[in-house]
Amino acid sequence: MNRLRFGIFMAPFHSPVGQDPTSAYERDLDVLRLVDKLGYDEAWIGEHHSAGHELVPDPMIFIAHAANHTRHIKLGTGVVSLPYHNPLWVADRALFLDHLTRGRFMLGVGPGALPTDAAMINLRPEDQRGALEQDTDVLCALLRGETVSVETPRYRLVDARTQFAPYSDFDIAVTAIASPTGPRAAGKNGTGLLSVGATLQSGFDVLGLHWDVLAERAREFGHVPDRSAWRLVGPMHIAETREQAIEDVKFRRVERVEWVNESGLGVIGTPDDAIRQIDRLVQQSGGFGAYLFMHTEWARPDAMARHYELFARYVKPHFQGTTERLQRAEDYAKARWQELDARSSAAITEATERHAKEQAAKL
Repeated sequence: MNRLRFGIFMAPFHSPVGQDPTSAYERDLDVLRLVDKLGYDEAWIGEHHSAGHELVPDPMIFIAHAANHTRHIKLGTGVVSLPYHNPLWVADRALFLDHLTRGRFMLGVGPGALPTDAAMINLRPEDQRGALEQDTDVLCALLRGETVSVETPRYRLVDARTQFAPYSDFDIAVTAIASPTGPRAAGKNGTGLLSVGATLQSGFDVLGLHWDVLAERAREFGHVPDRSAWRLVGPMHIAETREQAIEDVKFRRVERVEWVNESGLGVIGTPDDAIRQIDRLVQQSGGFGAYLFMHTEWARPDAMARHYELFARYVKPHFQGTTERLQRAEDYAKARWQELDARSSAAITEATERHAKEQAAKL
């Protein structure tokens, strides 16, 4: 397994309805600036068009803007609702962003989460998942540089192709919640997988379903299943104490705090609780590449910032091995300290006495 990565999955949620959207977008940018500064690896931004809570209608525009406010973090669509769009234009815009961000772009696709979004363009819920599988095939062929002619009930392509090559070998991921659609499309096309809300400890093992379907389909179509391209998304809020974390989330009157912790869906607690949760997910899943926070404004901005800082300071190093050499250096210093301190003291005493003797000899 590669180094475990960490990031955020930002719908973004802004509840209750009635907040100024302009300031809400600025808060989202503040979060991206912060996690970029703290060394998080990636951030995914969603696409929604109705219901009033999730305020980004075009994650690609938002990413183009956010790229100029960040330096290192990779930015992905989390996700483009692929059946809402012509795959040719999605491919073109993805390649465009890959160039504009100099390789910091990631492309995530899904069937569309809000039925009210689909209803407004007369897309039936019964058709969305089949459309995602079909459109992912088309999209990946276009991104590979192939010429595509295809007709579906939603669009027709005639000798369609993209006009320029990618800047980088950017990540592509398909989202999955409960159905096998996402893993099927990801396995067939050799892409990554975004497992959203699949972190429950008890009951049906959604993580097992996601990976088993992906791995089987990948082998069927000649791909090697890659666990490092598998991302798990779950809710988490940590503070110095569990009592403080619970108090923080009362800002939005979060209910069922005990259920979030006991079900294994997420963590409202301490850095140690976060470590135990991720360790459990590694064991339950068999290994994955990245853990993403489901970012939601369930605490005040200062408490949210403290959450990200605590995680970066105490949890990330546990899984990324960034402090192992520092710990060995401290252990070595402690083991030698008494001996070397005594020798240093003796050397200082000797130098002082030698100087005193030289001065006395001059008298």
